[in-house]
Amino acid sequence: MFSGKGGVGKTSVAAATGLELARRGNRTLVLSVDPAHSLADAFDLDQSLFSAATGLPYSIQKRLAIQEVNIQQEIRRHWQEIWSYIASVLRTTGVGQVEAEELAIIPGMEEVSSLMYINQYHRSGEYDVVVVDCAPTAESLRFVSMPNTLEWYMKNIFHIQRTVMKAVRPVANRVAPVKLPSDSYFGNIKKLFERLEGIGELLEDSRVTTVRLVTNPEKMVLRETQRAFVYFALHGMTVDGIVVNRVLPEEVHDRYFRDWQRSQQKTIAQIQEYFDPVPVARVPLFTQEVLGADRLAELARCLYQDPDIDPAARGRNEAPYRFEKSGSGYRVRLRLPFTAPGEVGVFKKGDDLVVEVGTLRRHVGLPTTMAALEPGKAKLEEGILTIELMENRP
Repeated sequence: MFSGKGGVGKTSVAAATGLELARRGNRTLVLSVDPAHSLADAFDLDQSLFSAATGLPYSIQKRLAIQEVNIQQEIRRHWQEIWSYIASVLRTTGVGQVEAEELAIIPGMEEVSSLMYINQYHRSGEYDVVVVDCAPTAESLRFVSMPNTLEWYMKNIFHIQRTVMKAVRPVANRVAPVKLPSDSYFGNIKKLFERLEGIGELLEDSRVTTVRLVTNPEKMVLRETQRAFVYFALHGMTVDGIVVNRVLPEEVHDRYFRDWQRSQQKTIAQIQEYFDPVPVARVPLFTQEVLGADRLAELARCLYQDPDIDPAARGRNEAPYRFEKSGSGYRVRLRLPFTAPGEVGVFKKGDDLVVEVGTLRRHVGLPTTMAALEPGKAKLEEGILTIELMENRP
């Protein structure tokens, strides 16, 4: 997965990586999950031909395909029952039909559809590598948190809601201004969830899935890259590479760019210090826009210079958290670099240990032997949060 702040060039880097993987003999798919798709533009494709693919994989070369998830097509394939009901409710409030159909595309539909495709391709083995071109950081975090959110809903709310609806629907539909959703609505939700089964574990398995953060050598972009690193760690994912894009080449000696070069060099030094031991790769600023297969191939040569290093090989394989025995209790260790102690909150909810960093939460599911324990002391040292779990004695 390639993620980063909007505009840093992650689509170009993802496309170039897919091109290089295919050149080395891998059956490769580059999948765009950014609602503002630009993957076809990166390959400079004829839009009239590409649009005929209607959101399905489109072959670029013998071993390379690209896919931009088309939400309108996904509604017809998977969301029809849910979308139709939401649109009908909106129409009863006085919203026009066209507006209701647009508003019925609720946040999360596109992310869930993309996750279903990833799960499908993993199960079928149709591709050796799937390169995911993510949306900007905030949307990427919603994308990776979606499996946990849906699992919580299915586990705690879905069955109760469906049972209650069955009981009250006959009476409520006679008096309510809006009809309650039919049972087929809930059946649609269940089918969607079944198609997502196992995707959470797949995303968190660093043997299969890793994240590469694309950034620019600028202070403002670096700060968001740091935040993204923390948040992906909170969601149980492994960041195994940083790509610093659009670095001014050393051979540029123009006085106009002198201060830019100094600033970039300072930021790159900070990046290497902050993310060590995560590998950091550099991509120069090209003299022309990176557009089309030839220029993407040039970018790939800069990014993957060593022919002996597989672009799909993991640069890092570190679990985001681990459990340890400690006397009569246990410890949970969670890596939280770039975080200050005052930003962290820890509490227990059910069988989950909940860690808060700012406004984001991470639910760490506890093993059976630890589920009855309560968090005691918590200590943040050198980017590692250690939480003591012990019996809650009166």
